[in-house]
Amino acid sequence: MEILQKYFSEFTEKQTNQFAALGELYKDWNEKINVISRKDIENIYEKHILHSLSIAAIFDFPAGLEIVDIGTGGGFPGVPLAIFFPEVKFHLVDSIGKKLKIIEAIKEAIDLPNITTQHTRAEEIKNRKFDFAVSRAVAPLKDLLRWSKPLLKNTKFERGNEVYRSGLICLKGGDLAQEISESGAKPKMIEISNLFEEEYFKEKYLLYV
Repeated sequence: MEILQKYFSEFTEKQTNQFAALGELYKDWNEKINVISRKDIENIYEKHILHSLSIAAIFDFPAGLEIVDIGTGGGFPGVPLAIFFPEVKFHLVDSIGKKLKIIEAIKEAIDLPNITTQHTRAEEIKNRKFDFAVSRAVAPLKDLLRWSKPLLKNTKFERGNEVYRSGLICLKGGDLAQEISESGAKPKMIEISNLFEEEYFKEKYLLYV
């Protein structure tokens, strides 16, 4: 929990309590349904929660936006982002139903009414549009773009000197040159090690298309 407060100091009391509860909740659930590797569960605040919040370090989502988390797994980045942005709606989607069971239990335990879940593949979502799609190491960029494109509205908003348009925000690691080339896109690419100094974030990137 301290690692979150090292980089974010504006949490309300409710947010502080919600983030503080996540570690034990995930540990308990992970023993029943394995969604996080055993070695990572001990470092959940760094490797999962803070990593998810790198999106919040770059994007200041205004109230009322709707965001879809494609292939959310155990709820990353969607759950930490939903705590961070309580006025933004997050729709967490995964093709494996038992993972969503964990998210629903955590949502109830820490009171996160701005989360909904859906047991489906992103490409099968119909009649719904979102302002942004987020994803964390789920699939190659070209696939994420193909899945997210039909789901995106044409939203535009300004924050300071930045203008943001509806798009895909994904967290990835390693050498991405070939993957980006195959996608045909020109993403804005941010090195997460420029945001957070921990060794874990070396060669970790946030891509925005």
